[in-house]
Amino acid sequence: MLKLSTLALVSVLALAACQQPQQQQLGPDGQPLPVAYRITPREEGQIPGRVLGQINALRANIAAPAMVQSPALDAAAKVHARDMAAQNRAWHFGSDGSSPLDRVRRQGYMGHLVGENISETYENEITTLNAWMQTRDTRDVIMDPRATEFGIGWYQEPSGKIWWVLITGGAAGAPTALAGGFAPGAGI
Repeated sequence: MLKLSTLALVSVLALAACQQPQQQQLGPDGQPLPVAYRITPREEGQIPGRVLGQINALRANIAAPAMVQSPALDAAAKVHARDMAAQNRAWHFGSDGSSPLDRVRRQGYMGHLVGENISETYENEITTLNAWMQTRDTRDVIMDPRATEFGIGWYQEPSGKIWWVLITGGAAGAPTALAGGFAPGAGI
């Protein structure tokens, strides 16, 4: 009986190995269409730590202080990620007209806002962080030495689209920086 079940298992594995992998499809521009990254419940708890680890490794290269995660900035980022999805628009203003500064204050954040990065994508957090690092304004939000705290939030639609928000801040009383897609006083 054991030999029969072993033979059945080996047969199933052999047949599975013969299947062709799912082929990536091309879009109208000839470029590969993105494959939706699905955030599992297990990964939800790991995302902030992975982002924090990558950010602090990048900041160490320029001798910027390590950041810590802020529950208030996390909450503001999560609220805005969901709101951007509801608006179907990646931008720095809430459906109620709120700015990033308004949102962090609503969550009780007492430090100063350095900046906010946003993204509408099907990609994971590390690929999104890499994209932010490729543009000066969004890179400055992450690398500004006055930023000592960060928050990250996301909302994933059933289609797989992810709305990412990363907010950085610093100690209360420090001057506000001009950085990123939105920074207080930037006139945006």
